[in-house]
Amino acid sequence: MTQDAELHMGDCLEVMAEMPDNSVDLIATDPPYFKVKGEKWDRQWDKPHHFLDWIRTNAEQWRRILKPNGSLYCFASPSMAAHVEVVLSDVFCILNSITWNKPPFSTKAEMFRKSDLRSYFPATERIVFAEHYGADSMAKGEAGYNAKCDELRGFVFEPLRAYLAGERDKAGWTTRGVAVEYQKKTGSRTVTGMAGHWFERVQWALPTEENYKWLRQLLNTNGTQYLRREYEDLRREYKDLRRYFEVTADVPYTDVWSFPTVHAYKGKHPCEKPLAMMEHIVKTSSRPDAVVLDPFMGSGTTGVACKNLCRKFIGIELDEDYFNIAKQRINEAQQTLDFTKAE
Repeated sequence: MTQDAELHMGDCLEVMAEMPDNSVDLIATDPPYFKVKGEKWDRQWDKPHHFLDWIRTNAEQWRRILKPNGSLYCFASPSMAAHVEVVLSDVFCILNSITWNKPPFSTKAEMFRKSDLRSYFPATERIVFAEHYGADSMAKGEAGYNAKCDELRGFVFEPLRAYLAGERDKAGWTTRGVAVEYQKKTGSRTVTGMAGHWFERVQWALPTEENYKWLRQLLNTNGTQYLRREYEDLRREYKDLRRYFEVTADVPYTDVWSFPTVHAYKGKHPCEKPLAMMEHIVKTSSRPDAVVLDPFMGSGTTGVACKNLCRKFIGIELDEDYFNIAKQRINEAQQTLDFTKAE
């Protein structure tokens, strides 16, 4: 156990079953690939469909514990990536299938005689990037997200929707009344139109700044001041509530990433991911102090990334040797952080 790091040695399905609903901001993990590595943990299933059933069971737990505005990154081997993505798409809304393009001489491709190959050598890896269904559009009728909304007794943007609807009610207006006035303003043929989405839970949408000012003017026609909050204040809250995603031109922002692989060292996990890549995922899809889960922690790279970026980390690992390696690496990252702060 380290500061802001909760480490569990055991079966991730058993550990996750004890975790509260909606308690994690980001899941970034690298599950077994299915008969790619010579390790026992990668060869525990006889048939591909048994492996995929196991992935589905994990994904159902991920859906339960991931916050409605959270993100999922799941690594998969080239041979199984398409199947894993299909399984995950039953539970999550797939945003991207990211390709990790490994540099030359970082795989075994150069060890083969090209004339002996009967297909192209896999020098990439897939990362499935996903969110909850309806997490951004708030379409409550979408599969998956509807149940999540019921559990929360609301939805991600409920504070903003409730504020707009409350001000409308206090001003003595109905949604239809506002919509009729908006129809006159825009010349739209439909009565409800966009205005209906400002107040109702179904397909809720934040008004544009121009429409917010118009709505404020409409509600204030009797001289009483409604909608006193400034629009930029609403925009900031909206940004804080929605799924976090922040990239710039200075970092990988397409769905093809080029990170070097991890060089061999004593204690290296056979599937260890580069720290820079895990830091990129953590930084892009979580805020400082967010809770990040890696249910297949391995040697702890995701945990080290969280330490370096001031995120809270929950790691689960079944293998005792790798659990101890991960614990040591995360402890060392914490000590380095404490030493830097003390300087």
